[in-house]
Amino acid sequence: MIAVFDIDGVLADATHRQHHVESRPKDWDAFFAAVGEDPVIEAGRARLLEAAGEHEIVVVSGRPERTRADTEAWLERGGMGRPRVVLRPDHDRRPAADLKADLLVGVGSPDEVVLIVDDDPSVVERVTGLGYRAELF
Repeated sequence: MIAVFDIDGVLADATHRQHHVESRPKDWDAFFAAVGEDPVIEAGRARLLEAAGEHEIVVVSGRPERTRADTEAWLERGGMGRPRVVLRPDHDRRPAADLKADLLVGVGSPDEVVLIVDDDPSVVERVTGLGYRAELF
């Protein structure tokens, strides 16, 4: 069985880099360049580690693929091991709910994925509508 976790807002505190995307033009390159500096959200890490005792952990994130090395290194430094990481294709700009619904199909069926933890209500609503069990963090 599989437990899926979002990163930003669940495992990683991205507030220190929000200023890059709060005005126009948004500086997404600078926003994502700083992912390795995010503080860990302790409650999210504890939830992931609890689930890891019983399930395969998969991290599904709207971060672009180009952040893979930084994201994987951050997870390991943060004490979350080396889970399978599924990221947004670099040029995919769809809303998170649409993106994650599609990415989840590649992770597993609603019968295989026993838990999804995400901080975006639109993602939770979308994936529960597809039959997945999800909780808002």
